[in-house]
Amino acid sequence: MNIIIRNSSNQPIYEQIYTQIKDMILNGTLTEGDMLPSIRGLAKDLRISVITTKRAYDELEREGYVNTVAGKGCFVAGTNRELIQEENLKKIEAHMQQIRQLAAGCGITNEELVEMFRILEVEE
Repeated sequence: MNIIIRNSSNQPIYEQIYTQIKDMILNGTLTEGDMLPSIRGLAKDLRISVITTKRAYDELEREGYVNTVAGKGCFVAGTNRELIQEENLKKIEAHMQQIRQLAAGCGITNEELVEMFRILEVEE
């Protein structure tokens, strides 16, 4: 599992771990039943506290992304397709808001944005 910790980030380390694992689950890199690294193993690999790793795993479990099986480890939970859809819609809306703000700063109209999107669709 490739998790990158950025010490220069304003985001706490446990949140960086939580976010990266959640994103891997939502984008399908990790699928239902996949085993996550042990809390101690991940902490050792990332050179961070076991408590920090545990906090990230606890948050993932609280949100329903993973299940912990005593003595066996943490596994990716069965994903709720509606939850994934909602998460992705939030991301799309956030990106669209950024695009709209950037376009407004450049004097690009909504119609021009739609046309740009259509051109990109045709090119693919």
